[in-house]
Amino acid sequence: MAEILVLYYSQGGAVRDMAKLIARGVESVPGASARLRTVPKVVTAIDNPAPSIPASGDPYVELADLESCAGLALGSPTRFGNMAAPMKYFLDGTTSLWLKGALIGKPAAVFTSTGSMHGGQESTLLSMMLPLLHHGMLLLGLPYSEPSLAATSTGGTPYGASHVAGALNDRPISAEEKQLCLALGKRLAETALRLQTPL
Repeated sequence: MAEILVLYYSQGGAVRDMAKLIARGVESVPGASARLRTVPKVVTAIDNPAPSIPASGDPYVELADLESCAGLALGSPTRFGNMAAPMKYFLDGTTSLWLKGALIGKPAAVFTSTGSMHGGQESTLLSMMLPLLHHGMLLLGLPYSEPSLAATSTGGTPYGASHVAGALNDRPISAEEKQLCLALGKRLAETALRLQTPL
């Protein structure tokens, strides 16, 4: 069984919804399963630490989740064309995995949600790819053989799945965006299984 870690940070809920769709895409592949995990908010006040367990939703990720996974889908909302601080903070703490090469050769994909059509989707996806490249992961995007990639008038890029949530985070995930999330999860799971198969 290839377990794919779907790791995300979501503030308004759109990235979480995308993560669930990607997990469905993963689990549409026989022999693959998805593990949904999130990261806590960054808390700057020393006297008000973040809880060690989330009040609701998916559990917080542990380094062991990354080390044991067969592949990774990484998602964050866009913050000025970059990943959100909580995701960057978590990734900055993965040096111990880098030192032992724990992620080398594993497939990875990225996804994001923005407030506007040109709100930095692609640069955010690229920003999430950089630490994964340093970890030696094999990055996957979405090929144009996916019909929704050419048909979308909302989110969707060859760099990964994306969603345009609107300035008030009130736009639902479009049919094309849903299809691209499912396709990304499926492609990631299929690739992880192929990489596990000896030559």
